[in-house]
Amino acid sequence: MIVSHHLRVLLVEDEAVSAMALAAVCEQAGYRVTCVGNGREGLEAFERAPFDVVVTDLNMPQLDGGRMIRSLRREWPCLPVVVVTGSPPPGGLRELQGSEPGVMALLTKPVAGADLVRAIRGVFAMT
Repeated sequence: MIVSHHLRVLLVEDEAVSAMALAAVCEQAGYRVTCVGNGREGLEAFERAPFDVVVTDLNMPQLDGGRMIRSLRREWPCLPVVVVTGSPPPGGLRELQGSEPGVMALLTKPVAGADLVRAIRGVFAMT
């Protein structure tokens, strides 16, 4: 099991205020965070240095979160993914997992910091 304070988190979020808030929560929990603004940048960051977990929005410019997740999971099939979105599918996590296999947690914006940390910890309890 990975020790939580050594976790490398890739945060993919196009809204600057949300990205700063989510990154601050992760850093306060002891995680090392890299922030990027869209799925294309997320793929590029992951190719440079793999991460332990990805926290991503779905609706972003250039390459959306869903397409990024599918690309990452082809190369890293066990990669834990937490989705944070303002527009979750009506069927929740189960529906999202049907279209984006590998998503292990779904949070709806605005996200409470404790919920994000709990979701990140939870995905490692599943692996």
